Amino acid sequence: MKLLYGVQGTGNGHIARARIMAAALAKRSDVEVDFVFTGREPDKYFDMDVFGDYRTFTGLSFITKSGRVDRWQTIKEANISQFLKDVKRFDASGYDLLVNDFEPVTAWAAKRQHIPSISISHQAAFSYDVPKSGDTIIDRLLMKKFAPTDLQLGVHWFHFNQPIIPPFVAEKPLSVPGKGHVLVYLPFEDVSDVQQMLEPLSDQKFQCFHPDISEIKDAGHIQWNPTSKQHFQRALQHCNGVIANGGFELSSEALQLGKKLLIKPLHGQFEQLSNVLTLNKLDLCHTLFQLDTDIVEEWLETADIEAIQFPDDPNTLIDWLKKGDLQDTQSLCNSLWKEVRYGDKTQERLLSLAF
Repeated sequence: MKLLYGVQGTGNGHIARARIMAAALAKRSDVEVDFVFTGREPDKYFDMDVFGDYRTFTGLSFITKSGRVDRWQTIKEANISQFLKDVKRFDASGYDLLVNDFEPVTAWAAKRQHIPSISISHQAAFSYDVPKSGDTIIDRLLMKKFAPTDLQLGVHWFHFNQPIIPPFVAEKPLSVPGKGHVLVYLPFEDVSDVQQMLEPLSDQKFQCFHPDISEIKDAGHIQWNPTSKQHFQRALQHCNGVIANGGFELSSEALQLGKKLLIKPLHGQFEQLSNVLTLNKLDLCHTLFQLDTDIVEEWLETADIEAIQFPDDPNTLIDWLKKGDLQDTQSLCNSLWKEVRYGDKTQERLLSLAF
């Protein structure tokens, strides 16, 4: 079987999810795969060895400013002519199936050339009846038309009785306690604004990662770090809590590791607002709607959360894709959700909510 795998590269969450799939696919002799990434400059990707000889295109992305989606700038900077050229020139022939994680070039190329396609992404979950917050007609149209595929298989923290699978999370909790620092990953905020928020909290150590940082810088109790998968994962494993935007993948890793969460959703991004809604319903996060020192200080005193055990081996999904009966999502979902383990309190919350 030969797969084409399209990945949205704007944020690191899509890439992190694809890394787990790529590592599993690399061990299989019965499946070939070619990866395509769009959404950022080619030199801005990092730790990409697992994807082999991957390709990049400009694609379509979202522009943010000071923690908010800038819709006008997003439209203004979208290179539609280049996007259309890339779709037209992309040769999808020879592939048995496109697996797509919210990536528009391969999605439209496969549609144009009648190649079977399936979305396996968190965005695909919003095609179904799941908790949503802040979605507009434009958002619903965007979700439907941005990267269209024949089938949608959602990824979420609960199935909501829909064609949704749990996330695959490779990181497992360490047997040693955290080192006392808090991990901060707010890539859509200005570095100076984050620094100003954390500066008064001198009794707490923070390890901050940001794409605008090029080398490690110590500023008293705050350490600034460039983006690095290995360094980031080590900081995540040893931290006492996570302050982050409302992206799905990092929240999933934190939930698996039992790290308490303080989430600042990206304003104007209904996916992140919806993630916060779900986590709040399950009592698994606190919310930060603006950079506020007092709220961070209060959150530092809160208790740890219950960990959730998610699957770490995507071979069940790969076998299902290879089998080819993509309409039978129920057997796949049943198999994967059997591997999920919620804490007692989280399980009670799930039972009490009308999903």
